Amino acid sequence: MSDPSECYGEITKVDTTGASNETAAQEGLSYGGVPASEKIAGRDLQNTERYKSRITKVGQSLGVDPAVIAGIISRESHAGTVLKDGWGDRGNAFGLMQVDKRFHKIVGSWDSEEHITQGTKILCGMIKEIQKKCPTWTKEQQLKGGISAYNAGVKNVQSYDRMDIGTTKNDYANDVVARAQFYKRNGY
Repeated sequence: MSDPSECYGEITKVDTTGASNETAAQEGLSYGGVPASEKIAGRDLQNTERYKSRITKVGQSLGVDPAVIAGIISRESHAGTVLKDGWGDRGNAFGLMQVDKRFHKIVGSWDSEEHITQGTKILCGMIKEIQKKCPTWTKEQQLKGGISAYNAGVKNVQSYDRMDIGTTKNDYANDVVARAQFYKRNGY
């Protein structure tokens, strides 16, 4: 596969405000923003390393920056540490990337390459939908929009500046982007 930045933009060039104060407070932090996202991603780094080879393989095969996948895994499941038998979201979402059983047929075990592939393919589909919906946006803006849509759906993405309104804690894409940038700097 080609360089992920050619397909979906370069994660390091995506602007981000990071985690909301609400997300940060949930994590025991008294501050929000990019520093909070980086702190949370740092806490998840050691656990994320367990899946690095799978994340990298899937990212390379699908043209998605492995750092983006790692950022989603950190946000969705703290690299699996908050899951019960692979499940989260009151038993509705499965695996490291929290694929929702109400919208998708679950495949693979919760931490498998098959599961990471499924979650990443869902992300790719969201990015492609945003590319169609917002053709004048840059690749980086479309990437961020796709990350937002991964959480709240394509219909929720109405404008670039307000794409996170309606996502979990109203900061999903900004938090994931900041975490992904952290992972990019840490070998993903």
